[in-house]
Amino acid sequence: MPRIARILIILIGLLLAVSIGVRAQTGSSRIDVLTVKGTINPVLTDYISRGIEQAEETGASAVVIQLDTPGGLDTAMRDIIQSIINARVPVVVYVSPAGARAASAGAYITLSAHVAVMAPNTAIGAATPVALGGDGEAQMSEEMKNKIINDAIAYIKDLASRHGRNAEWAEKAVREGVSATSEEALALNVVDMVALDLNSLIAQLNGRTVSLIDGREIVLNTQGATVNYVEMKLIEDFLYTIADPNIAYLLLSLAMLGIMVEIFNPGLIFPGVVGAISLLLAFFSLGVLPVNWAGVLLIALAFGLFIGEVLTTTFGLFTAGGVISLVIGSLILFKGASPIFRVDPWLIAAVTIGIAAVFAFVINRAIRAHRKQAATGREELVGKRAVVREALDPEGTIFYKGELWAAISEKDQIKPGEEVIITAVDGLILHVVRKE
Repeated sequence: MPRIARILIILIGLLLAVSIGVRAQTGSSRIDVLTVKGTINPVLTDYISRGIEQAEETGASAVVIQLDTPGGLDTAMRDIIQSIINARVPVVVYVSPAGARAASAGAYITLSAHVAVMAPNTAIGAATPVALGGDGEAQMSEEMKNKIINDAIAYIKDLASRHGRNAEWAEKAVREGVSATSEEALALNVVDMVALDLNSLIAQLNGRTVSLIDGREIVLNTQGATVNYVEMKLIEDFLYTIADPNIAYLLLSLAMLGIMVEIFNPGLIFPGVVGAISLLLAFFSLGVLPVNWAGVLLIALAFGLFIGEVLTTTFGLFTAGGVISLVIGSLILFKGASPIFRVDPWLIAAVTIGIAAVFAFVINRAIRAHRKQAATGREELVGKRAVVREALDPEGTIFYKGELWAAISEKDQIKPGEEVIITAVDGLILHVVRKE
């Protein structure tokens, strides 16, 4: 019995030691860090939503979104803000690194965070809705502009007021498009703090109280917290990369070019496969961007005109029309949207020149093929030399490549043994002239 008791005591001690170790390990806080660099689009929405859900399920102390964006789509921005507001874990938006910005949609996202932080030498603001910029403003009634601006003001003021931030400045960021540096934003109570780097941010967060949507008050314990970087999945990173106006434009151009090459050279397979894949990826990219489908149709028309030039003789009219259609379609592909959703003019010029050069080469080959003398059949006889066997006066026979042909002299009498040139084929009769 004493031996059994000692064994039980040892086992209980081991269990207590393991339990204490597990508690010590789980007691240490963890901060999940998401990185956002680029435009706000639906792919980014999925990434942030997944990161917040993962933090909730695994018990992270907080989620930090490192933000550097020129803005993006309104619908994607609102989806991200909903994920932040309804999160069951504190969400910190950190505009960083130095030189970063939270412009347009980024300003809304920053103000929606439980804790808004900026790194030195960063900027926030310019939150006027993009629908009011560029050509969209000229095509929009005054009443519609007022509705959009008032909706945006109400939205951003509510986001700012929710966490006790400067709602008046937020209104100016929408109505007047004002911006502020990190120090100005801190002084104006637009953000809660300025942190040099992530370690400084974590240190300043320790002991800070935040309020969640469900009314809970959470005191952040970030002392000694471990940092867990949540990266985009490979597929998310790929889709986010191609959800760019310039990439979408390149994919669409490559798709059309590959399909055209396959049409003119059936059986090559590779250009057709590349073109088909590029077309599907282009449709995805265009589906998440503010695309103007009139631009897409003009680009498709351009390639149709290029095909027409190859199949018919228009002396370059279809080519000229195709180039004009391609340029106009490229310029209005994202017309009316923010400048961040427009194709680079230099890229348009490069693609147009490249495609025009390719089709000029194709057209040149097609013209040469039409002009080239036939290599088989009776047409290949024209221009060839033959020897007279029976005098042509004007009819007779000639010998060509082991065969006797009935022939007619187009000019004068030609004696046997003389060489003649075949000038035309009329059924089984050849028209010839004396070789000079």
